[in-house]
Amino acid sequence: MKTASIFTLLVLSIACNNTAPSGTPVANVSSANRPMRSEQMQQNSIAHSTESRPGATPPPNSNAPGKFAQGGDPIDTAKFDGVIAEAEKNLKAKPDDAAAKTAVADAYFDRGFALTEARQYAAALGDYRKALKQVPDHADSKKWIDQIVSIYQMLNKAAPKEGEEPPPLPFKK
Repeated sequence: MKTASIFTLLVLSIACNNTAPSGTPVANVSSANRPMRSEQMQQNSIAHSTESRPGATPPPNSNAPGKFAQGGDPIDTAKFDGVIAEAEKNLKAKPDDAAAKTAVADAYFDRGFALTEARQYAAALGDYRKALKQVPDHADSKKWIDQIVSIYQMLNKAAPKEGEEPPPLPFKK
């Protein structure tokens, strides 16, 4: 367990830098290029450094329970929000449809992954948990929840409890 934690910390601290030339984080989630899944996690890294970047929000510095200052880089989640809304609308029309549940879970996973790339771990945790509510065996969401919780543990901080996760940071165009 300690080796896995050290490995996670190492990967996160030396990960690549996914930014556009303007310095804006780029989410790698087009339909042709889905976010990396669990089998790719060991091969590829994503930007998780805690270095200051232009426009980056400082990391949380409160240890008080229930207070989760959101850190990371603001990203435009509008396209993810639209996909989530459409998937939830379809699920509402067919609440027992397994494919509709999977679509909602995948939509939340995709936004959670983009938030993870933007170092918005607390908000991403909420999306991964929402994915698991629809598909309890959603393996990728489980793995990312474990990764994020282990990051909080390494920092000697409590991870947000279910329902305490903040929303994504507001994005200003």
